Amino acid sequence: MTGSGEPPPGAGEPGPPMTTLPGGYRPVTVVSVSAALRAQFFPDRIGDRLTTLTDATLIDDHAALTRDGLAPLLARAEVLVTSWGVPRLDAALLDRAPALRLVAHTGASVKPFVTPELFARGITVTQAGQGMARSVAEVALAFTLALLHQTPRFDHALHTGTSWRQAEQAPPRHEILGCPVGVVGASRTGRAYLELVRALGAEVSVYDPTLAAADAAALGARLVSLDELLAGSRIVALHAPTLPETRHLLGARELALLPDGAGLVNTARSWLVDEAALVAELSGGRIDAALDVYDEEPLPTGHPLRALPNVLLTPHQAAGTVQGRRRQGEIVVDEIARYVAGRPLAHAVTPELLTRTG
Repeated sequence: MTGSGEPPPGAGEPGPPMTTLPGGYRPVTVVSVSAALRAQFFPDRIGDRLTTLTDATLIDDHAALTRDGLAPLLARAEVLVTSWGVPRLDAALLDRAPALRLVAHTGASVKPFVTPELFARGITVTQAGQGMARSVAEVALAFTLALLHQTPRFDHALHTGTSWRQAEQAPPRHEILGCPVGVVGASRTGRAYLELVRALGAEVSVYDPTLAAADAAALGARLVSLDELLAGSRIVALHAPTLPETRHLLGARELALLPDGAGLVNTARSWLVDEAALVAELSGGRIDAALDVYDEEPLPTGHPLRALPNVLLTPHQAAGTVQGRRRQGEIVVDEIARYVAGRPLAHAVTPELLTRTG
């Protein structure tokens, strides 16, 4: 389901700094990343390495970039650095990029723009998802603690003018020590989250059809079925990717399995949950949720989730830390350095990997 086997050896580890390039070779590179994001991904020495390694063209107005606008820039490009919203790299566009050999994505999922045509033409694809794992895992941990201590309900009550005595009333609160936490998907982020909650004393179970019981045990977790995880967890954290088989993995039946007072944490994909069923379950106040992802983004101002006192909402920003952005940029630059030096990439996306990751 999740395609969440062990990250490749060396994933996330920076390569050695390259100050002298072989024969002065600097690949022509198009950096299709907005100026604002470039400042986060490639600050100071990271940006210096990028410009030392490559002959780079920087696209400032990335958000407005169209296929026709990108094509002339790719005419001589050997490397393309991408961000969210890049046009789909299909055969017609690749025909206009005859020298392209490497696509390096500053984010995680490359599914929106990578096509089989890249692999057919021998173009290598890499991504920086490992750099996001810690940031997202920390937000999932913050969500977990907030739900255990009923912070969203208290905060909503005081912000809406509820009396102090009424605001004090909340369902029972719990510590994370000894708390049964269920992790759906042992992805990079799932593993990072698992490590954090275990360090605080949670008792963790995991559901991931690609994981063996011995692998789960090595992570300090118990491998269980999805139904068992849902029925036995006080907090359920979703860390699975977008795959056909994960569409609405949690529907009305699955949500009903959650114990009274349980909390659902979703920093992964709204794809994983039937949002209408979730709203219905939350509206009764039986469970709580903390969400960073939604079916419609931006989340409409009149959406029912915005009015519920038992829901913590953030605007799809779980990965956006200063440190995480720097790690993403470092991974991209390290991968370009490996490419220039003729070394294997640490974060390459293969056709097979693309079919089982989000």
